[in-house]
Amino acid sequence: MEFGPLRSRVARKPWPECPDIVIYRCNHCGKLYQGVGYDIPAQEPVCCDAFMERLKPLQLEDVLPEINVDYKIVGGFNQSAVQVFWEMKLPEDKPEWVLLKTFTGSYIKYVTSGKRPPMVFPLSDEDAYVYCDRSTCQECVFRCKRGFIIYLYIKTRGLLEVPLEKMADYFKS
Repeated sequence: MEFGPLRSRVARKPWPECPDIVIYRCNHCGKLYQGVGYDIPAQEPVCCDAFMERLKPLQLEDVLPEINVDYKIVGGFNQSAVQVFWEMKLPEDKPEWVLLKTFTGSYIKYVTSGKRPPMVFPLSDEDAYVYCDRSTCQECVFRCKRGFIIYLYIKTRGLLEVPLEKMADYFKS
């Protein structure tokens, strides 16, 4: 079988080695700043002559049932992607952007005015690691993408965090 260019060639599951996602928001103008790097600054960045607020991520249970977020891992060993789905009861709760934190970094996509779910994040290199050799992901007990985190920024709510930890029902005992 021929390997695709996106396929992972690592022999074991990588561990998340990149720094945590840290987002700051200006309480005056609403601008956002993503801290990049391993060291979190001793004090918050400054915008509009004031310190920015570090956003504490909300969990899905904090916003249910008004907002629901789900994901699906599609593809398999030769090509894979994460699809992110969202449902909002109020139109003002639509996310501005979706960020997928992976083993090696992160991918961010902005939700444009006409964009509807799913948001698709293609994976490559270590992020595309799969344990089995199936052409379709079964979301099984190996949970190859465990450690990935989906972040959604919703202007009316803040930052929402959804870890990729689910397992297909037919694999649970």
